[in-house]
Amino acid sequence: MTRVLNAVLIPLLAVVLLGLAPSLVRAETGALQVELNKAEEIEGGGCRAFFLFRNQTGKSFSGFEMSLAILDAGGIIDRLLSIDASPLPVQRTTLKLFEIPEISCGNISEILLHDVTSCQPQNEAEMDCFPILTLGSRSAVRLVK
Repeated sequence: MTRVLNAVLIPLLAVVLLGLAPSLVRAETGALQVELNKAEEIEGGGCRAFFLFRNQTGKSFSGFEMSLAILDAGGIIDRLLSIDASPLPVQRTTLKLFEIPEISCGNISEILLHDVTSCQPQNEAEMDCFPILTLGSRSAVRLVK
C-alpha cells in the first residue's frame, strides 16, 4: 500500500512544485518594478518619459537595458527604442529620464517592453529578468509587456 501511495504522491508533489517554481523564484528575489511615472512634451518636438525603477530583488544591477516599441495613437509601431537604465542599486528607487524624439506624448498610445537586452546583476552571470519584472504606468501612455 505504501509503495502505491508513494507512486502516486511523489509525482503529484513534483508537478505541484514545478508549477510553483516561477513564484518561488520571484519570492526569493523580489520584484523589479518599472513604472512610467510621467510623460511630458519636449520643446521643439518629442516626448520625455520619466521612469521609476524600484529594485526589490536583493541584487544590484550593473547592467539593465530594455528594447521598447513605441506605438502611435493608432496602435501602429512607430519605432523601437533601446534604453540603458543601469545601474540599478539594490533596495532603491531610481529615476531615469529618456527622450523619445519626433513624436509627441499625445501621439503615443502605448509603450511595449519588447525585450530586456541586458540584465546583469553585479558580480553575477547575466540573467533573464522577465519573470521578476512588474510594469505600471501613471501616465496616459500604457506600459506593457
